[in-house]
Amino acid sequence: MSEKDISFEDAMKQLEKIAEDLEKGNLNLDESVDKFEEGTKLAKHCSEILESAEKRITILLKDEQVIKEENFIQEEE
Repeated sequence: MSEKDISFEDAMKQLEKIAEDLEKGNLNLDESVDKFEEGTKLAKHCSEILESAEKRITILLKDEQVIKEENFIQEEE
């Protein structure tokens, strides 16, 4: 299963497992680099899913009996 076929939730679980494996310090350098690379790909995939979801979120506003659609824009806190 490639990163593109993995749900956000499953990708996050895999990222947590990778982080645990790396934190234990039991991996050799090559294994650590491989895990880091896999984690980077999964993190990018998660980011893409979140960006896609944000783009799909719309707010419906009733304006003078007309329903209009506006893109959701998250305000900075």
